Amino acid sequence: MSDWRAHLVDDDAGLTAILREARTVAVLGAKADPAEPAHYVPAYLVARGYRIQPVNPKLAGRPLHGALTVARLKDLAEPADVIEIFRRPEYLPGHADEILTLAWRPTAVWFQLGITNAAAAEKLARAGIHVVQDRCMMPEHRRLLKAGVSRQGGVERGG
Repeated sequence: MSDWRAHLVDDDAGLTAILREARTVAVLGAKADPAEPAHYVPAYLVARGYRIQPVNPKLAGRPLHGALTVARLKDLAEPADVIEIFRRPEYLPGHADEILTLAWRPTAVWFQLGITNAAAAEKLARAGIHVVQDRCMMPEHRRLLKAGVSRQGGVERGG
């Protein structure tokens, strides 16, 4: 890749493309507490037609968002289109390394609102993975896809 910076996504067109093309989202740092963003953001995505794959070693084996939680990304039964990360910035370099050792590559890695790490983002972008930093998928989905129609074509209620 001649310019890895092209994989750093911070424009509406790039965000929209990720949200429209993704079908499965692995949620690294998923939480069981409905008051936590790492729970209600994936719940919002499920309601909009995405399939969630929760990842959290403390919840491994427990059902969450219609799927069994796994301990690590490598434990997922199938690839994810997007890996959404709800972990502190200092953990991102290790997660970037973990992502790059997977037998598959996600189209995008999305660092949740308030989460940035330039080194991890660069490493992933250099590998050809789109990286979104410091944004929440829920309001971006609402804003960019107008949250009026689900991914399956039905009209949404609420939200």
